[in-house]
Amino acid sequence: MKRLLLLVCLLASFVAFSQGTLTGNVVDTDLGGPLNGANVLESGTSNGTISDFDGNFTINVSSNSGSIEISYLGFSTRVINFTLTNGSADLGAISMVADADALAEVVIVGTGIIDLATDRQTPVAVSTVTAQEIQLKSAGNREFTESFKNVPSVYVSNQAGGFGDSQVFLRGFDDTNTAYLLNGQPINSQEDGRLFWSNWAGMADVANAVQVQRGLGSSKLAISSVGGTVNIVSKTTEQKQGGFVRFLAGNDSYFKGTASYNTGVNDKGWAFSFLVDHWQAYRKYSEGTQGQGQNYLFSVGYKPNDKHAFNFLITGAPQWHDQNFSDDLETYEQFGEKYNGNSGFRDGERFTERRNYYHKPVANLNWDFDINESLDLSTVLYASWGRGGGTGMLGRGSRVRGMDGRILWDEIVQNNIDDSDNGIGNFSDSRVRRASINNHNWYGMLSNLNIEANENWSFNVGFDGRLYNGDHWRQINDLVGLTGFQDNFRTDRPDDYTFTNTYEADPWAALFDFADEEDRTQYDYSENINYLGGFGQAEYRTDHFSAFFQGALSTQSFQREGRFIGTGDGLGKSEKLNKTGYNVKGGLSYSWDEKSTVFGNAGFFSRQPFLDNIFQDIRNSNTIITPEIDNEEITGFEGGYRFKSSNFRLNVDVYYTEWANRFVQTGGEDDSDPENPVFFTDRFTGVTQVHQGVEFDFEYRPDLGGWRLRGYGSIGNWKYDGETPFTRQNDDTGDFIITDGVLDLTGTKVGNAPQTSFGAGLSVNILENLIVDADYNIYTDLYGFVDPDDVIEAAQMGMTYQAERLPAYTLLDMGATYRFQLGDQRFVLRANCYNVTNEAYINQKNAFGYYLGIGRTYNASLRYNF
Repeated sequence: MKRLLLLVCLLASFVAFSQGTLTGNVVDTDLGGPLNGANVLESGTSNGTISDFDGNFTINVSSNSGSIEISYLGFSTRVINFTLTNGSADLGAISMVADADALAEVVIVGTGIIDLATDRQTPVAVSTVTAQEIQLKSAGNREFTESFKNVPSVYVSNQAGGFGDSQVFLRGFDDTNTAYLLNGQPINSQEDGRLFWSNWAGMADVANAVQVQRGLGSSKLAISSVGGTVNIVSKTTEQKQGGFVRFLAGNDSYFKGTASYNTGVNDKGWAFSFLVDHWQAYRKYSEGTQGQGQNYLFSVGYKPNDKHAFNFLITGAPQWHDQNFSDDLETYEQFGEKYNGNSGFRDGERFTERRNYYHKPVANLNWDFDINESLDLSTVLYASWGRGGGTGMLGRGSRVRGMDGRILWDEIVQNNIDDSDNGIGNFSDSRVRRASINNHNWYGMLSNLNIEANENWSFNVGFDGRLYNGDHWRQINDLVGLTGFQDNFRTDRPDDYTFTNTYEADPWAALFDFADEEDRTQYDYSENINYLGGFGQAEYRTDHFSAFFQGALSTQSFQREGRFIGTGDGLGKSEKLNKTGYNVKGGLSYSWDEKSTVFGNAGFFSRQPFLDNIFQDIRNSNTIITPEIDNEEITGFEGGYRFKSSNFRLNVDVYYTEWANRFVQTGGEDDSDPENPVFFTDRFTGVTQVHQGVEFDFEYRPDLGGWRLRGYGSIGNWKYDGETPFTRQNDDTGDFIITDGVLDLTGTKVGNAPQTSFGAGLSVNILENLIVDADYNIYTDLYGFVDPDDVIEAAQMGMTYQAERLPAYTLLDMGATYRFQLGDQRFVLRANCYNVTNEAYINQKNAFGYYLGIGRTYNASLRYNF
């Protein structure tokens, strides 16, 4: 009898516990694919399950009503209420929203190398853009850089220049003064700090996230940036099986096709990921800006045990695109806003003076070693091999234009033939298309040891080494009707030396097919840079307080090697110059509860000059500028407040940056003789800028879901301060037009980026499977290029020069995402419209003219997830 009672009690308790069954399907809100492996937990219990490959789950719950908690790496946790009917309930599709604050969770390898702000408790001014937002809004005929344009103090311009020709400014500093990292590895040019976004056109497809650290940032590496650090976290070997196929089309015959597949991890610890992509377009927006490219990624991961993890990745984005440059407003008024002065027609087909083409495969091998509970080591070996360049014209033959402003290529061909000697043209009378080649080999190693000494103290020490060799020359790309071309620029060969070989402006051909030394013209030299740095960080943290200190020391050697006897003394190797740099920074933070934190950071950087700024005439001479260019000195202070609750977050930051002893190069044109314009370079050797301002951003996600609101604002005051010496050099002859100029820039506003900007974004679930979103941006206090001639003229009149203030403008972008199924097959339909109101605006003025903004553009894509 007792046994029977015991059995009845056990059955009763089981029935009491298992009141019913819940089912549901966990999906990615933005991309619409299933999330397999999501954790599903009955609230207040240890009862849980995980979703299967298709995102489906089934869980037995202990009560007729209650809630479940659903979590997934990189996504915000959701709490879903339920009520059983007849012992069961189907919750349907449960959408998960990507969480920028959970970025660290999606980094699978290189955890010690990829410097995320979440790695340190003391805050910095940071914003994160997730893969979902990049994929939906910035894939295709929109620039990848625009994926982070809705970040405080970020400005993206020059989108009308051609595919990949945009520029990014951070707190008013351009790409040469902002550190860009791919998985923690520096990708700015070692020679001049520039970043050519066309080389990274595939990032919209392979980026897991972009983290923008403004100002001092949290990077532990031996790098010194002024504006901040932008860390692009790429896909690596995915841990889950699956893939997608997507087709995208847009304005001006744009087409893009992408396919990706992940094998998932097998029982031996191996996993593979693949991605291939092709795109092409008749033009981007302006006429004569056609382009074509591919993108590929291959990644293999191996985890033999819990101690070690390895990952090898190679990715590249070979592309070519025709370019559009700035121009006078009068020219646009005459020929239209889409006018491109580089372009025309040849034999009935579009042909241009300016085509950029490049192929830059990037490879890295990561090793993560979990030594013990308090020690872990991350190391990466990386390499890139860049091949390609840009075309332009060579020779003094006339450029012929029609009444519509387009270049009449057929007439230029005929003029070349008429002025030739049996098809052999020369520099004085002919006009051919050359290519300026910029090839490089870059190898590097990063290593970071993380030490968790105890619950309060942590330390990092690391190494940063780079070897870089860049080769530069010009070669003939198109003879424009001739059979040969004579260029007497070199003094070590006869005047009648004739070029007959041509080399394609194609990124795939550029890998192996380029001119040898005998087929190079105008200049031919190499730049060699070796970099060695060490860094360290210590952080102390408690529940309410944290403090950190970072330091880095680096040495960098520069050497030029010329293979050309031209107008200078550039033959052979130059003297090797060594420069030492360092940076120190520290900060404090205090949190009086789980929601609110205040912090303050300060830092000082002594940054080595770029190699291209060290030599007097980098193309033709081994002579180092005397006196030597000193290190730039950057002093920064920043503070902020952080508030975060379950559905609302707010960040407020203030900053002050003084950038002293800066070296600046700008280009200009003297067109007093329109037939023979003189292009020149101005070099400033002692510029000081002071940038200060306040920023904020917020995001609100109501508990009931269905919509999301975010906004941001930046108010800056960026000015030059003090006097600076400057020189002016003729780009063609190498002669110095001005050797001892002095400019007083005090009080002059810094141009090229708006000092005040605001924006807001709204996302609304109209239906269960339909999301509509919009972004609205306001830009003002935008100034043009600071022209030295105008500064001199103003100073002679006892005035302070101010660059032209450009008109303020606003932009509205909208999009919609619709998820649907056909049987068991899952699809996502996405449509975007940029600059919905088709507003006409100017987004930059440089030394040569104005860049107009892009009018209304659009795209739509269909994605199949499997």
